[in-house]
Parts: sequence; structure tokens; C-alpha cells
Amino acid sequence: MKILFLVQGLDVAASRYRVLQYLPYLKEHGVQATVLPFQKGFLKKLRLFKSVNKYDILFIQRKRFRIAWLKYIRKNARRIVYDFDDSVMYRNSKAVSPESNTRTKMFKNMVNASDYVIAGNGYLQKNTTPYTNNVTIIPSPIDMTLYSQKEYSEENDNITLGWIGAHGSIHYLEKMRPVFEILGKRHNNLKLKIVCDTFFDCEDMVVEKKFWNEKEEVKDIQSFDIGVMPLLDDPWSHGKCGLKILQCLAVGVPVVCSPAGINKEIVKDGVHGFWANTQEEWIEKLEILINDHNLRKRMGIEGRKRVIEHYSLKANAPRMLKIFQQLSSSTK
Repeated sequence: MKILFLVQGLDVAASRYRVLQYLPYLKEHGVQATVLPFQKGFLKKLRLFKSVNKYDILFIQRKRFRIAWLKYIRKNARRIVYDFDDSVMYRNSKAVSPESNTRTKMFKNMVNASDYVIAGNGYLQKNTTPYTNNVTIIPSPIDMTLYSQKEYSEENDNITLGWIGAHGSIHYLEKMRPVFEILGKRHNNLKLKIVCDTFFDCEDMVVEKKFWNEKEEVKDIQSFDIGVMPLLDDPWSHGKCGLKILQCLAVGVPVVCSPAGINKEIVKDGVHGFWANTQEEWIEKLEILINDHNLRKRMGIEGRKRVIEHYSLKANAPRMLKIFQQLSSSTK
């Protein structure tokens, strides 16, 4: 079976988690994979899309094409799988209104042109079913061979609240600044660690600013005692696939999160961490974990088990392969 994967970029996080980390498993099971980033320029696109008939399956990661290109791709491709892990049919959280006729139409056209759709969470699947029933949820999985459990040291009295993410998402965390200021005044052993490429300061809490580095990513997450994962309750945010929560739970770090979108699917309140809506709830739930080392450890271990069972690469790679095998065995 030959599959062409068209991805956002070879160094893009979504490409790593949605495509690249599957390749060794797929190769072991007889899949000949070719991975290419999306092409720019008319002639480059034309050559690429003309060649897709050489493959059993064309896998398109997140990109929506304009209708003329989409018709040409559909004409040449044997089978098309469309994979997406964001609310591509809506505008982002900073927009005045999430609704976009253009985005919705492009998404609808992309789904209708595809033989199968893979959605990153249940909300995205729900947005797909008006156009097709050939859709399956596959999360952005964690390769647990890379994520070892953190060490829980009882001797360490200092507590690190941690957040990791891209600069486009730090506004979720920055809205939490009043919570951090209050906690910083109450607990002099607290600090906030931000792993990103942009940062902010707090007056009453130490902020450790760490530039994201792929080689140090797991170590940085293991340095957290409590993961902090706020999220807005809007259509764009509901499309998020919870990767940062999964990364924390994978190494055994409990989280406090907004009960919005996939956060509620991943984190069972009181088991793998806590849900928090209001400022008062954020302070209350964080302080429970700040003051209880054993609870942090217990929730962290439960969270790691959850990732292994439902959100690991080992659990999801066979599901991805099965989709490809079924499509490849059917005739166009």
C-alpha cells in the first residue's frame, strides 16, 4: 500500500503528532509512505496533484483547497483521507464572531471530496457528520516511549505551576494572571513556569521563562508539579485536541483545567486533576493540589494510565492502519 501524506510542514507540531510519529508503525505493516509539505506556486501544485494517482491513498492534513484545485485532486486521487485537529470551519477566539461562511464552505467542500475523514475530537466529528458519516475520532496521540513518568520528590517544598504551548495560545494563560497574583501572595514557595516563545510577568509570583526546545520538552513538562490548562468556551477553542493536557498527564503531572471542549473528555474531575471555571474555583482547586503532595502523585499516576489506555500512539496506530487497509481494499 502506497500513501502520500501532504502535511503542513516537517517541523510543525501538528504534522509530528498527526502524521510523522505514525510512520515507523505503518512501515512495519507494509505501508510505503511518502511525506511532502504543501506546495506553493501554480506549476508545483499542478505537478504534485497530477502525480497523486500513483498512490493508493492521498492523506491531506488540515489544509482546505479552493474548489478548482479540489476538483483536480479528486479527479486524480484514488482515495482521499482528510485529517483535521482544529476548528478550521470557524474563526479563532480573538475574532469578533466565530462564524465564517467562507471557512464553512471550504470545509464542507473538503469533506465532500474525501472518502474518509479523521477528526481530532468529538466536537470536530460533530461538525463533520452533516456532510458525511465516514468519519472517525483519532486524538493527537502521545508516544509513551518518549514520555517517562516524573519523579515525585517529597523533599521538594517548592511548587511549580506549569504551562506549555504556542504563542498563539498564551492569551488563554495570561487571562489567569489575577489567579497567579493571589496565589503568589499566599504561597511564597510557588512559581509559574511558561514554556513557549513569548511570555508575561506577574508582580507577586516568580515566572520562569523557558523557550520551547523539542529535545528538552519532556524534561520541562516533568519539572511541573501541576499543569495549568485554561481554555475559552467558544467554537474555536472546542476544536482544540488537548495535546498539552495529554503531555502533562503522560509524565504523571495532574492538571487543573477549564471544563470546556476536549478538556472535559480527557480529564475526569477529581481523578486526573480538577475542573475550574471561576477565579475562585481556580484558586481553590490549585490550592488543594499545592497543599497535598500525595494527591498530586495519585492523580498524576491515574492520568498517565488514562493516556496509555486511550491517548497513546500504541493505542491509536492500529486504528489508523485499519482505516487505510479498508480504503485500500475497496475499489474506486
